[in-house]
Parts: sequence; structure tokens; C-alpha cells
Amino acid sequence: MRLAFDHFDAIAQHYDRLIRPRADDPLPGILAAQPGDLVLDIGGGTGRIAQALAADGVRVVVYDFAPRMARQAQGKGLTAAVGSVLSLPFADDLAERVLVVDAFHHFVQPSAALAQPIAAAELLRVLKPGGRLVVEEPDIRRSGVKLIALMEKVLLMRSRFLTPDDLACMFRVAGAQVITVCDEGFSAQVVLTK
Repeated sequence: MRLAFDHFDAIAQHYDRLIRPRADDPLPGILAAQPGDLVLDIGGGTGRIAQALAADGVRVVVYDFAPRMARQAQGKGLTAAVGSVLSLPFADDLAERVLVVDAFHHFVQPSAALAQPIAAAELLRVLKPGGRLVVEEPDIRRSGVKLIALMEKVLLMRSRFLTPDDLACMFRVAGAQVITVCDEGFSAQVVLTK
């Protein structure tokens, strides 16, 4: 089910100017993708993370719900596709790495209570055994993130933020093993395998 107004389609052409990658981003080290590895960047939007990975020789597919965001990624020369995380069009055990950055809280269609557990299972389904799944989310325990959550509620985005521990628990229920939870900054990274 698609909302009448898609916030991300509306800001797609400006997204990279609004949200810039950090120079000291720990994500590439946490993801630990090697040249030639396939990374599925789910909810990858304009490909701002995927672009850096591809420059390091990683094969990346950006997959997003918003068509205009995916087109921005394609404009950067990245492979991108559009669809729902609830039914990923990828084979079982396909990717060495799966990445979800600042998107899991947007997996809410038809409702967060239904969509997020299904999304967790789908993300694990496409991950190779022994592969690595990294979910980076704003840490809702931080006051700045609480303000963002309030803003997204006012904008009718229906976002549902989980604490890092709740996110790790949801993935454990889906069959993942938690490698680590890094929660020392504005965002937390939950690192998983199967």
C-alpha cells in the first residue's frame, strides 16, 4: 500500500544536499565488505552509502520503496530497484552483506507491528549463511532522535523507532545471531549474522 504523499519522492532531488555522509563514518568498517562482495543496500535511497562502497570494488544493489530516490541512485551509475522490503525480489542466501541505514523505522506498511518483523525475516532470507547484516538506526534513547521522531509523526510519516536492544531482539526472533550492538553515538548499529 502506497501513501498518497511519499515524503522521500518529494525530497529525492535534494536528499544528498540535506543528508551528507560523515567523513569519519564507522559503517564501512562495521560492514566489512570486501571487493567483489555483493551488498544489498535496502532502503538505500539515493545511494549515498552505496556509492562509497562501489568505489571500493564492492558490488552494490540499492533497493528502495521511493522511485525517485532509486532514480537518483541510478543517476550515480548504481544498480537500483524499487519495491517493498516485505517481499524482496532476491534469491535466498544471495548476498555476503545486507545493509539498512536510517530506514528500518520507515518499514511501516501496512503497520509497523506487522511490517518490521516481516522485514527482519526478509533481510535475513537474502543474506548468505555466515554473511553480515548491519542495521543502522537513529538511537531513539537520545533526545535529538526523540525530536526527529516527533517531527516525523507531525509529518504523518508513521515511523516507528526501536531501541537498539529491541531491534536486536526482533532479529533474534527472526533467526539471526547478534554479533554486536554499537550504540555510542547519535545512531546505533546492530550487527547480525545467520
